[in-house]
Amino acid sequence: MRFSPRLALFAVAITPLAALGAQGAKPAARPAPKVSAPAPLAAGFDTAALSAIRWREIGPYRGGRSVAVAGSVARPKEYWMGTTGSGVFKTTDGGETWLPMTDRYFGGTVGAVAVAPSNPDVVYVGGGEFAIRGNVSHGDGMWKTTDGGRTWTNIGLNDTRQIAKVRVHPTNPDLVYVAAQGHVWGPNAERGVFRSKDGGKSWQKILFRDDSTGAADLVMDPGNPNVLYAGFWQAHRKPWMLVSGGKGSGMFKSIDGGDTWTEITKNPGLPTGLWGNIGITVSGANPRRVYALIEADQGGVYRSDDAGATWQRVNDERKLRQRAWYYSKIYADPKNPDVVYASNVQFQVSKDAGKTWSNLNPPHGDSHDLWIAPDDAGRMIEADDGGASVSVDTGKTWTAQDFATAQFYHVTTTNHFPYQICGAQQDNSTLCGPSRARGGITMDMWKDAGGGESGFIAALPDKPDIVFAGSYGGYLTRKDMRTGLERDVNPWPLNPMGHDAKDAKYRMQWTFPIFVSPHDPKT
Repeated sequence: MRFSPRLALFAVAITPLAALGAQGAKPAARPAPKVSAPAPLAAGFDTAALSAIRWREIGPYRGGRSVAVAGSVARPKEYWMGTTGSGVFKTTDGGETWLPMTDRYFGGTVGAVAVAPSNPDVVYVGGGEFAIRGNVSHGDGMWKTTDGGRTWTNIGLNDTRQIAKVRVHPTNPDLVYVAAQGHVWGPNAERGVFRSKDGGKSWQKILFRDDSTGAADLVMDPGNPNVLYAGFWQAHRKPWMLVSGGKGSGMFKSIDGGDTWTEITKNPGLPTGLWGNIGITVSGANPRRVYALIEADQGGVYRSDDAGATWQRVNDERKLRQRAWYYSKIYADPKNPDVVYASNVQFQVSKDAGKTWSNLNPPHGDSHDLWIAPDDAGRMIEADDGGASVSVDTGKTWTAQDFATAQFYHVTTTNHFPYQICGAQQDNSTLCGPSRARGGITMDMWKDAGGGESGFIAALPDKPDIVFAGSYGGYLTRKDMRTGLERDVNPWPLNPMGHDAKDAKYRMQWTFPIFVSPHDPKT
């Protein structure tokens, strides 16, 4: 038999009423039957048919969000990518092809990946991304592999929920540090900076602020692993808002491998008042050169030329400060103290010690992480909302993001035969594509269906080429997939972005449902 995943078969048992006597005669009296509760109706299905179903990859081969990347000095073609929905991937050919490495052990959102510099087979992964979106998922602590990703072991810190950074000692693969943000939706104690000296068998909490403030960044001096800088971020979410910043936010420094810490938040030159998110980096060419990207009223790029004792603000442009809770990460070039990179909507570089910035252009926007080879400043891997891309020419060219790691908000099917599959990809477009195709389903078979990244999709049951698709802000389109003709059919024509909720005629969720009536396809 041919089994359709959209067809449910139901069996209903009907108990007939007792038949009346001939010509409607009243039947003879009989004892009243016992009345018992009716058995619940059960949905019947062909278990043999279900057991024959197998999962198959259908794409689309268009990458999704990544906030964690790492590489290896010993193996120049080997890189790691932590995704926000698909676990950890690895490439051994410089980013041309990628394979999932954690599917049999863990998946979901990954906040940090770190390769042990002294042994590239030892890799640490922290679950739960630092970018605490309204639809963020949490991780389940720390994971470790000692065989290049073939097998993994959970090594604790399970209640940290969101892990921002992992740093490994350059010569001792068992000495590892973790910057943990903690719970997004409420206070908890398992947050701050943790250290393990035995490869994750046991952990010490070596820096803690309070149960509402976590560590958003952690950086190790490339020339002296005993020197550490940590950025603390007080932030939490409510169902309707993000609160970024508070008295707990600040910057700390250790010169003894984390045994003791000194707060440097109030050092001369740094912004006064409340801080929010913080990114920190130390130059591999000059360890006294430290950069910080700080969210504050007087925020921006700050530079220290004396290892954090004093600072000066060198840039306050909004292009580096917008959506600071989502970005605010900064990375020093390992060979030139005046070259520094920063993540924001655009991936950017400064060649004059942070004063002016220009865009670099990986395949996708919304940059989140960067790893630069310590021995080759031209070799790097960048993470953004399209996945990860490798460059070997200092960002002039990048590898493609043609892997199937996309986050899809919703999925639906149409009444075509064979049916089509439609969905909305995070930070990309909606797509409709075939459920099967001779020779396999390729990227060019997927077509934009209107709407936007967060939308539900609904195709008319009697005219499945007519597709309604939504997006945030109440945006709604009607598209004829045969002709490509698309028009807006929003309930209210004005774009509410930038307005308060009280200004909106209709208040719409980020992702609002769309349905066609099963009784009337015009409704």
